[in-house]
Amino acid sequence: MANDQKQLQALSDDYQKLQNDLQTNIDARQKLESQQQENKGVQKEFANLAEDANIYKLIGPVLLKQDRGEAILAVDGRLEFIEKEIKRVEKQITDIQDESEKKRMAVYQLQTTMQQQQQVEPAA
Repeated sequence: MANDQKQLQALSDDYQKLQNDLQTNIDARQKLESQQQENKGVQKEFANLAEDANIYKLIGPVLLKQDRGEAILAVDGRLEFIEKEIKRVEKQITDIQDESEKKRMAVYQLQTTMQQQQQVEPAA
């Protein structure tokens, strides 16, 4: 019985850790999606700019003039990177959800087994 208790505690701890990892990954995905929307907005602004418009980049406290092609490439590159990161994080989320479900079922099965043993012991 004590061994079952230890096993139940270990499974519960693992499940809790997975839930924390899941929340961390969900937060990361939300941050990436926010960055993606921001960069898509910049991309739309670039599309509306005149060809001879000046583009500036904020580096620390200084605004530096940037070449239009270079700025567009930088934003496109960031968007591509963000999309890959979102896919990677979503896969991690799916993997953690699957593992979490397995742990949850293991906890449930062990609890059920322990309850059945407790019902049998008083009758014996």
